[in-house]
Amino acid sequence: MKYSTKLSDAAHILVLIAMHPDEKMSSTVIAESIRTNPGYVRQLMGKLRTGGLLHSVRGHAMPQLGVPAEQMTLLDIYKAVEGSKPLLHLDTHTNPECGTGVNIQLALQDYYNEVQSAAEEEMRGITLAEIIETCRERIARCSVPAGNG
Repeated sequence: MKYSTKLSDAAHILVLIAMHPDEKMSSTVIAESIRTNPGYVRQLMGKLRTGGLLHSVRGHAMPQLGVPAEQMTLLDIYKAVEGSKPLLHLDTHTNPECGTGVNIQLALQDYYNEVQSAAEEEMRGITLAEIIETCRERIARCSVPAGNG
């Protein structure tokens, strides 16, 4: 099963841009840091732009945050890149001839909704500024430079 990394990759993009406001940040440069392809980065940046979290101009590799880092939450980033997709997913391909197979998903849904609400409330309390500060602290403790890689 493939897990979505859109949220962590989008946060990575925003942190990288915020930490290097005067450096060129092309999708190629950002992709090198994430270890992915530039097309995927452009796709995420497009979602962040649509969500109002990022300002960028095609052909000009100087993107900027669309919202101050202190006001942007992890939930804002999540909603921008994942939309209304839930964190937990039900398996809807269970055996319809099995009582458990028919009812397990309905039994789990209410619990999944509770988890989603709790997670969203926690994400609402985490700002991009806090993530940036934590990243800076971790960089200062290790030998890997804060550059583009």
